[in-house]
Amino acid sequence: MEPKYPQHVELAHLPTPIQRLDRLSRHLGGPEIFIKRDDLTGLATGGNKTRKLEFLVAEALAKGCDHLITTGAPQSNHCRQTAAAAAACGLKCHLVLGGSEPGFLDGNLLLDDLLAARIHWTGEYRKGEKIPEIVQVLESKGRKPYVIPYGGSNTTGAVGFVEAVSELHKQLEQQNTSVSHVVFASSSGGTQAGLIVGKSIFDHRFELIGIGIDKGEAGEGPFADHVLELANTTAERLELDADFHLSDIVVREEFLGNGYGVVGDLERRAIRLTAETEGVLLDPVYTGRAMGGLITMIERGEFSSSDRVLFWHTGGLPALFSYAEELQR
Repeated sequence: MEPKYPQHVELAHLPTPIQRLDRLSRHLGGPEIFIKRDDLTGLATGGNKTRKLEFLVAEALAKGCDHLITTGAPQSNHCRQTAAAAAACGLKCHLVLGGSEPGFLDGNLLLDDLLAARIHWTGEYRKGEKIPEIVQVLESKGRKPYVIPYGGSNTTGAVGFVEAVSELHKQLEQQNTSVSHVVFASSSGGTQAGLIVGKSIFDHRFELIGIGIDKGEAGEGPFADHVLELANTTAERLELDADFHLSDIVVREEFLGNGYGVVGDLERRAIRLTAETEGVLLDPVYTGRAMGGLITMIERGEFSSSDRVLFWHTGGLPALFSYAEELQR
């Protein structure tokens, strides 16, 4: 299958490296662990959302838009990268964030401010419920806004991770190696949907394991159903002859703890262990929880010693500083 990719703008430093985690692997006594370093994509400290933004921003520019609007939690990595992408491409940026304005800016919020993003605080609404009002105001002033969904997770954004599998495929070929599993944080669905489509294009046999990060809101359907629909519509967008089923979607939701952005022992241990053994920093919301899930699965004996597990680092370093107190408990 040859996908018909839409236009993109170059925002990321690609390819991101694959690193062996030998000391962590030995410490856990399980499979061989590798890490795909999307924390090194380069856009305002990097992160996986830059891959999606290359296609989303290109679509905005093609439509003649002059403002980007997106949404997330106060320490959203996606929002920080969107603000940086807007600045890099000469666009204005509006971030619609849940919660209320803090008295002190740190972590991603500080970077949002430095990148000149306009922040709209929306209390309990953290998934863009107030965006239509902001769009209406901008359009009344003659502006042309482009709305990027929560996490950049629509068919345009998911294409970024279809392309990411192409990158991974080339790297594995160059290194004459393979992996048995790919483990990653899964929250808004676009990363997982893109990986599923990409895996099918290159006929890879590795198992994709998403670690659930966020509990669904009231009224939302099952997360796996959302990922499935997005994978199928992304394949259609690329004019691929593919049909995915729920059996293709693996989301482990037993590591959700006390909810989105709440750091517990699972995340603290994973962050410290990865830092101490490998000098690699994880974030408290996404990769800390995902690595905690992987470590737990290894300790439960869910992998064999001959397995080769790739952990996809999705970035998020700036958020570490806003969770300093929780990480020191």
